Amino acid sequence: MTITSPPGQVPSPLAAPKPAKQKGGGFLRYVITRFLLIIPTVFILITVVFFLMRVTGDPITAALGGRLTPDQLAERIHEAGYDRPLFIQYFEYLGQIFTGNLGRTLTDNTAVTDILTTYGAATLELAINAVLVALIVGIPLGLVAAKFRDRYPDAILRVLAILAYATPVFFAGLLLKLIFGVWLHWLPIAGRADWQTELQLTTLQAPTGIYWLDALRSGNMEAFVNVTQHAILPAIALGLLTGGVFLRLVRTNAIGTLGREYVEAGRSRGVSEFRLTTKHAYRPALIPIITVMGMQIALLLGGAVLTETTFEWKGLGFKLAEYLTARDFVAVQGIVVLLAIIVAFTNFIVDILAALIDPRVRY
Repeated sequence: MTITSPPGQVPSPLAAPKPAKQKGGGFLRYVITRFLLIIPTVFILITVVFFLMRVTGDPITAALGGRLTPDQLAERIHEAGYDRPLFIQYFEYLGQIFTGNLGRTLTDNTAVTDILTTYGAATLELAINAVLVALIVGIPLGLVAAKFRDRYPDAILRVLAILAYATPVFFAGLLLKLIFGVWLHWLPIAGRADWQTELQLTTLQAPTGIYWLDALRSGNMEAFVNVTQHAILPAIALGLLTGGVFLRLVRTNAIGTLGREYVEAGRSRGVSEFRLTTKHAYRPALIPIITVMGMQIALLLGGAVLTETTFEWKGLGFKLAEYLTARDFVAVQGIVVLLAIIVAFTNFIVDILAALIDPRVRY
């Protein structure tokens, strides 16, 4: 029996192939989706911070309640608008944020945005140094742990990774200061540089605020050495927190890679274990690090508050601790909102990089 098509129609195939999915479309859709998710994320964080800061009352009473007479206090509260309904204050605060105005501190009358430009570079420098320490510690030791799986080196490294992640940052900082600063006198225990070096770097033309970068730009190697010496202990104290996470991630992923067929084929051809570990297992082991880097940035910024306070590293975390002590909730609210925005955009960038490296992340 022959099946004929109606006149004027071309016989259709039994199963027409589906049109090929455009590669760029999925990635572009992923980028747009991730970018749009920043808006509700930041909005929720701003809302939570605002109402938490108002739990103890208005900011002026919290910061200046013991230093002003009741009449002066009432006048300041009325001028700032803190005697109005809370939701009216909330919507006015949202309007200020959309215009880039995060308010002024109550203790020193400084614009919160100026605090970011003045102290943000120090926190960025500390975060960069800590990430470098985490990568230097986590990747090689993770590969070593994978190579000696379920043997003594692996067991020791796993215990060290747990200790690095579980040890409070301030305790690690105090321990490092005691050992390398007080007992051994190898490294400085406070500040970002000596006052002479700091004066040289801050008086440069158009300084970046990142001291080691400014020292390299000016060609001042003596300043670079001094800045590096001051940065070692804070970077280790904060970097070990993330380094322990990276070590476990690299170990797990490298173990999975070393069990793949192509690795077994290379092993059967006589390829050395060192080459198999460092070449074939190295790149796949980096994928989970990039994937979780966004979460680790938030962890680093949270740990930066304790690290900067411990080492008197004058960055955003150091100023945040000062304003918390002074109960300057306007400053605290502004700095926390800035940090939340930084974390949200950092997560967005990390997600895009992860999607470029591993297309499975998009789906």
